[in-house]
Amino acid sequence: MAWIDTIFEGVYLFEPTIWEDDRGYFFESFNESKLPTALQNVNFVQDNESKSSYGVVRGLHYQLHPYAQAKLVRCVVGKVIDTIVDIRPDSATYGVHQSFILDDTTKHQLYVPHGFAHGYGVLSAEAIFAYKCDQYYNKSAEGGIHLQDPALKIDWGIQPSDMIISEKDKALPCFGENAF
Repeated sequence: MAWIDTIFEGVYLFEPTIWEDDRGYFFESFNESKLPTALQNVNFVQDNESKSSYGVVRGLHYQLHPYAQAKLVRCVVGKVIDTIVDIRPDSATYGVHQSFILDDTTKHQLYVPHGFAHGYGVLSAEAIFAYKCDQYYNKSAEGGIHLQDPALKIDWGIQPSDMIISEKDKALPCFGENAF
């Protein structure tokens, strides 16, 4: 499994090797021994999966210390735009975001370490999105950033009139109103 460094320290985009023939395909979706050395001791403890239709945008979510979650995310069916925002106050890229296309063709996966808000928007008719977490979800530690924060200027690839956003996510504060 090859990986690509991103603009953020500790964030990797994984490109698995896919073997295809007339029966279908096979690939390793996770192999700890093939991860970058810095990630080989990440202990994933929870797997999550969601199904959404076109226009659904979920996020931008994070967990506060000591319940911060690192995630390995992928789109099992369909196509999403996956976006992360650096919320590490001491980071050179604090407040910067980057988006990635994850889909069921390339099978790319994104490793999102602690200190990032994360969200995704569904670009296909439907999508099944899966992710591994290294920490259990803790409701009292949840936080978020409004996904349409004008200061972040995130292009979700979905017209605002087509976006389907939960009431909870609509009520999230903007980046500058958060205490990370």
